[in-house]
Parts: sequence; structure tokens; C-alpha cells
Amino acid sequence: MTILHISQPTDGGVARVVVDLVRGQREAGYRVLVACPQGGRLAAEANAAGALVLDWPARRSPGPATLAEAWRLRRIILGAAPDVLHLHSAKAGLAGRLAVRGSLPTVFQPHAWSFAAVDGPLAAASLRWERYATRWARAVLCVSEQERLDGEAAGLLAHWRVIPNGVDVRHHAFADSSARRAARMSLGLDLDAPLAVCLGRLCRQKGQDVLLSAWPGVAERLPGARLALVGSGPDATALAGLVRELPEPSRVRLASDVTDPRPWLAAADLVVLPSRWEGMALAPLEAMATGRPVLLSDVPGARECLPPGQQAGGLVPPENPAELARLMIESLSDPIECERRGAAAREHMIGCHDVRTVVGRVEMLYRTILRSEFPGSAGILPSPRRPARVPWRS
Repeated sequence: MTILHISQPTDGGVARVVVDLVRGQREAGYRVLVACPQGGRLAAEANAAGALVLDWPARRSPGPATLAEAWRLRRIILGAAPDVLHLHSAKAGLAGRLAVRGSLPTVFQPHAWSFAAVDGPLAAASLRWERYATRWARAVLCVSEQERLDGEAAGLLAHWRVIPNGVDVRHHAFADSSARRAARMSLGLDLDAPLAVCLGRLCRQKGQDVLLSAWPGVAERLPGARLALVGSGPDATALAGLVRELPEPSRVRLASDVTDPRPWLAAADLVVLPSRWEGMALAPLEAMATGRPVLLSDVPGARECLPPGQQAGGLVPPENPAELARLMIESLSDPIECERRGAAAREHMIGCHDVRTVVGRVEMLYRTILRSEFPGSAGILPSPRRPARVPWRS
């Protein structure tokens, strides 16, 4: 089997998902290619994992160059002659479906819906496109049941499949108290202070500004507590400005992007990700595999990734700094409970989110669409009936 992954973006969680799939598929003996822009992590890491990387210059957002990008992608696809085309995220989904229009077995994986990430006319245009373009995918692969339900509620008619994200539980090993101490020493952190870590791209989606709004309340109740924001992105300068405006001493550390997040996860008492939207974020899965409890915005994918019984203390309404501060104080004040939640989270990751299981389920999906088990999969899918006008609530 020849598999061609197409991705834009080239960093963050999407890139890690692609690299994990590449690694597993190469270990299974398949020929794997990745088309993506150069310059991000994806090209180098996919190449190291055994994929043939093809240069596809493309911007992250749609614009006047999108049709030319789709045309270049069509030439790449014709040269690669894949058995299966796997499109990752909104931009690759747009260009890839325009390029082949269902003439190849195509899997589209949105990694969070584009129309939930924007407002106004752009959201309406994105929704109209997705309602039309689902006919050009043999399967739409969601990483959470809520992501699928949101797609259905928005009026999308698709051959749905839900396969939750996974992490390599061998790579992200359990970090005990000795590993925590060693990680803090290597990072120059206080060995005993309560530490919350937010790991993710510095952008509006991930909600670091909400976390900084909540932090003064945490620092007032827990004067020794520390916060680390780990990552890079378009909001780095703005977030640095917000940190400077915090009351002194803020005890907030801005750490640049890291190639290996494991020391920061090992050092943490609590990992926080107050996202505005997600499909199913990888950073919390990596944290739980390391044995760390997480506190997440209650967005698609978050509730489903938590171990049974941890939703009450592990979820906060999006964009609610007061409730976020309350739950952070509650967690950081009880290190023994943090240890218990972290150990339970590690077991949950082993049982439900091991990346090897994910790779196997994706392979089964490929074989299903190649066996033409979906209606219409012998060629371009028939045009779906006009969807009901279900109002979309972001």
C-alpha cells in the first residue's frame, strides 16, 4: 500500500499526529509519502521516520494563492500515485479535495472544524465549503465523538469514522518523584514549589491569555506557585506583554518552543490547556502518559480523553478565568491528589490512547475504503442531498 499524507500546518499537534502515523505505517512495511511545506518540524521528522517528503509550498490560511496551491498539489499526487490520500487539517483538506475531487480514495481528518475557529462571513464560507466537499472524501476521520456530532449538527453529510488521538506511551514514560526532581534541576526550577505547565502553540486557539487572566487569583492564594508557558507561535509577543502587566512577583516563566516536552511534563504538578477549540489535543495526552493530571477547557475531545471520574476536577468552561483559577488552586493545593490522578491518567492512556492502537485502526479504515465497502466508493461519491439548515453555534 502507498499512502500519501498531506498536511498544512507543519508544526504543533497535527504534525505530531502525522509523524506518529508515518512511523507506524513504515514499521508495518508500507510506502509512505508526506507532502507539506518546508521549514516546519514536519518535513524533518517525517523524513527521519522513514517517509519520502515532497515539497508542497502552501500558506497556512486560504487566500488568492489557494487554487495555484491545489494545482501544484495535483501534480504531486499524480507523480506519487498513492493508493490512499490522507488529508490533515483545513488547508490540506481544501487543496487536496480540490486537486482530486474524489477520484482517489481520500480520508479527510479536520483536526477541529475550520468553521468553529473563525467568526462572521469567513465562518459561513467555511461551513458552506465543508457541506459541499464531504462528497469528495471516502471517509471523514474525527478524533472525538463530539467533533463528529458537531459536524453532523452543522449539516455535514459524510462517511464518519471516529478514532481518538494517541501517544507513544513508551516514549512518554511515567515520571516518578525522582524524575520530577531531576527535570526541575535541569530546567532551573524550584524543587518544591507547586508548578503548573501550559504546553502548546502560543495562539488564540490555545487560550494562554485566559490562563494569564486567571493566574493572579492563583498567585494570591498560593504565593509560592509557579506557571510556565512552553511553546512558540504568533501570540508570543502579546503574551509576553500580558506577563509584564501581571502584579509582581508574577512567577510566570515564558519558555521557548522545545523539541522534547518530556522534561517540562515531568517537572509539572499540573498541566493546563484552556483552549477555545480543539479536535483532541495531544499535549494533555502526553501529560497523562507521563503521569500528570490535566485541567482542560470543556471543548470537543477534552471530556473524552479524561479518565473516568476525572471530569469534575479536570474540565473548566472555555474562557472562564475565575473558574479556571479556582480549579488550579484546588489541584495545586493537594499534591497527593495530583499524584493519584496522574497515576490513574497514565493507566488510562495505556489502555485507551496508545498510538500503536491508533495506527492499527487507521490501517483498518484504509483497507475498508479500498475494499469499496462505503456506498459510492467505486468512484466519486454521489452528491449528497441538500443538508438541513442547522444553525452553527461556535
